[in-house]
Amino acid sequence: MIDGRHIRPRDMGIRGEQLTTVNDKKHLMPLPAPFEDPASWPEIEEAKPEWRDTYYADLDGFIALDDFKRPQTKEEEDELVNKFLKGLEKLLNDEANKGMIQVLDLTMEYCAKCNTCSDACHLFVATDRNEIYRPTYRIDVLRRIIKGYINPPKGKLGRWKAKFTGADVDLNWETIMRLAESAYRCNLCRRCAQACPLALDNGSLAKEIRKIFSQEMDIAPKPVHDRGAKIQLRTGSSTGITRAAFLDTVEFLDEDLNDLYPGNNYEVPIDKKGADILLIHNAGEYMAWPENPMAFEILFNEAGLSWTLSSDMIGYDNVNYGIWYDDKMARDIALQQIEAAKKLGVNRIVVGECGHAHKAISVVSDRFSPAKDRVPVESFLPMLRDLVLGGAYDLDPMRNDFAVTLHDPCNFVRQMGVVQPQRDIINAVVPKGRFMEMYPHGVDNYCCGGGSGFAIMNSLNFPAYRENISTRMKLKQVLDAFGPENIYNKDLVKYICAPCSNCKGTFREMLKYWGLTENYNFQYAGLVELVVNAMTKFDTPYFEWMRDDADEFSMM
Repeated sequence: MIDGRHIRPRDMGIRGEQLTTVNDKKHLMPLPAPFEDPASWPEIEEAKPEWRDTYYADLDGFIALDDFKRPQTKEEEDELVNKFLKGLEKLLNDEANKGMIQVLDLTMEYCAKCNTCSDACHLFVATDRNEIYRPTYRIDVLRRIIKGYINPPKGKLGRWKAKFTGADVDLNWETIMRLAESAYRCNLCRRCAQACPLALDNGSLAKEIRKIFSQEMDIAPKPVHDRGAKIQLRTGSSTGITRAAFLDTVEFLDEDLNDLYPGNNYEVPIDKKGADILLIHNAGEYMAWPENPMAFEILFNEAGLSWTLSSDMIGYDNVNYGIWYDDKMARDIALQQIEAAKKLGVNRIVVGECGHAHKAISVVSDRFSPAKDRVPVESFLPMLRDLVLGGAYDLDPMRNDFAVTLHDPCNFVRQMGVVQPQRDIINAVVPKGRFMEMYPHGVDNYCCGGGSGFAIMNSLNFPAYRENISTRMKLKQVLDAFGPENIYNKDLVKYICAPCSNCKGTFREMLKYWGLTENYNFQYAGLVELVVNAMTKFDTPYFEWMRDDADEFSMM
């Protein structure tokens, strides 16, 4: 294996051995208290021999593509190469890829190799600057393949000459599979694009590589594709919740909410035609964090808003995994979500706490639907900020008298500019001095490490990559924000506010992996739960982990 700091683009073509590894703890970024000692870090799970025999682990020892099996014959190897080249030609075609061709062309042609983007990448920094995680690395490999195999110099010796002008990557099936795996070592957070002095976008190009493998070769991680987008198109939800199951779930949550806060007769409006707002949640909330949609129900009803949920196909799930890897999937899902809103005749769609859903239905879907058919889309954050600051709720910040830090989801913060509303809300519902910002934050935030599908990719040993590498910078930020004094105070709750479903899933696994809830009293949830917990209308805390102190809470 090659030292990761010395890997060259042409090394992607090496056959029959693993290219590099990051399993040596000395090559991982140090962590602050309570994990200063590398001996306290969990051991990184290696790929099992039987996994290596079946799947491909020879990039860095991790396996993201759990639906790709090694070719068994020369014919299968050649077929893989030919399909890749066919997909690459489509990617470079102005008409076939008109939504992204300009970004692709500019990034391919004008990268100055200044590597400003590299220090902005949490993955590159977390791995002692291993070259395969440098944002420009996989794009440089792709650039050399294009030069050598798609646009080689003309003449009989064209491809041979190309090797001396940068096209030195040997294109074989292992090159292709390393490139595929490499595309899933990027969170698509686009922090690199923000840092680029030429505004080039290596992050988006990682997604373009994923498109080749999904749309042309039918290769994508099963949790994202088979158990994600495909199930959503078939059943209505990425979780597999059907319409009947969704309606039952909402009814059960209404019952639970009225048991918690009796006398309020809360009831979710469903399929209410002509309502002002269609609220769309990530359906995963109903399964994993039902307190989140229940909090929205309280806040919307207490504010007297005209709103509804939809039980229409896909109208009750704002997820759109297609934006991470497959344009066709993204388009099919987005159009059905918009159609659900049109059927109800609502004035606007409001997106709940899901980062990628904000981007998918607010920004990406603009490419898929004519302007005349659009239903206005907005984030819940500015609206909730106006309600909170406008006095819609009687709030007591002392009910949230614990340490709070805020995670900025990449998709609606860096990529959409929604930065201040969530801070205004927190400052209104948390006592002064309890809100502890991460650094950096806002548009300069670091990804949670679960972006672009990583939060749900739990096959084989890919979680070891997520917990030790892709989430490492965010773990450091969280620990730095609270500081040793607060961390070692086990009586003090350390609350991570993550207003995004995928981010919450990432924090759930992070806290479990590092033992932070069990050993140091870390908690995580969204933003709306903090608001409801601060409402003086209720004597019982909204957070279940506070209910042992309910008598003290009711006296505040």
